[in-house]
Amino acid sequence: MGLFDTFRRKQIVTEHERRSFLMKHGRITEGHILDSDETGDDEIVFYLYTLNGVDFESSERLDHERRRDRLKYAPGQKVNVRFDPKNQGNSILE
Repeated sequence: MGLFDTFRRKQIVTEHERRSFLMKHGRITEGHILDSDETGDDEIVFYLYTLNGVDFESSERLDHERRRDRLKYAPGQKVNVRFDPKNQGNSILE
């Protein structure tokens, strides 16, 4: 391991830090909900968004507050997606 490997080492980012970064620096595009899946107390929604002709499919676990509004995250609904312009696959639902 060289000196430069120390500087290139990726730091582990928590989910809270990732969401905070995207809320602060992310750009917004439109996507739509593909499907949802309930497993126990969790609900996971799968969504699709397109940037520069490339389709990105992702999923997100809904927190308790967002689970109250089930119609907003129903399959087929349009949603706003925040994404990292430098890593367009990194996204969250608004």
